[in-house]
Amino acid sequence: MIKRSAKKSCPFCDAKKDPSYKNYEELRRFMTERGKIIGRRQTGVCAKHQRMLAREIKRARQLALLPYLVA
Repeated sequence: MIKRSAKKSCPFCDAKKDPSYKNYEELRRFMTERGKIIGRRQTGVCAKHQRMLAREIKRARQLALLPYLVA
């Protein structure tokens, strides 16, 4: 028997806002300690917002607001 967990809801859809590179402190929640972007299966973010989230994290990295890699 496959055990299913409760479906997570997208925090961006719930708050009715989109991820932005300007709000980089919030984007840190969706990154690992090593600086990698966490997958949507673990965070519960919908596909549309996951694509936007990845783009905004990469944009924040280019502006040196977020690290590429944490050693």
